[in-house]
Amino acid sequence: MDRGPLLDALSRARDRGFLGPGEVGPHLEHSLGFVEVARSVLGAPPVRLADLGSGGGVPGLVLAAAWPEIEVVLVESSVRRAEGLRSEVGALGLDRARVLEGRAEEAAHRSDCRERFELVTARSFAAPSVTAEIGAGFVAVGGVLLVSEPPDAPDRWPAEELEHLGLDPPQFSRARGAHYVCFRKAAATPADLPRRRGRAVKRPLW
Repeated sequence: MDRGPLLDALSRARDRGFLGPGEVGPHLEHSLGFVEVARSVLGAPPVRLADLGSGGGVPGLVLAAAWPEIEVVLVESSVRRAEGLRSEVGALGLDRARVLEGRAEEAAHRSDCRERFELVTARSFAAPSVTAEIGAGFVAVGGVLLVSEPPDAPDRWPAEELEHLGLDPPQFSRARGAHYVCFRKAAATPADLPRRRGRAVKRPLW
């Protein structure tokens, strides 16, 4: 994988205000950590991947470049960020990647998204309960939800509530100096989850 075009894409995202200031190299490294953990958990690239809240393209664009043969859906609610992602998908020649502009909790109920992805990723998407509730709607049974995790964080993922979503208890990993947590999807998520727009934030499951 040629890092140069990805660094250029992330630099443009930073200049648009979609990533924080400073060097973009750490963003790339953190995204490559997602690739390493996903490979170790799944054993092979997924067939379909959804990245929640792709924003400036991390980790979604990097994952799409690392696995150009898979189908990638970048979910983004911001119109400006979605437009930026479409531009970069074209610039990077990522023919199998597409941008889904809209609320993730609504997209999770679409027939082309509902429990259709072997891998769902999230970096700085939302609080743990929100990420799990929405992410579970995208993950296929047997697939994995993979989330960026702060170092030395307290227990943020209660097993009983995760089981209600169809998710196994968390498994923690570290790669490239960053921390991640993954959840295997053991059973179907209840049909009424995730809840309608904004409810997961206003009334979190935990």
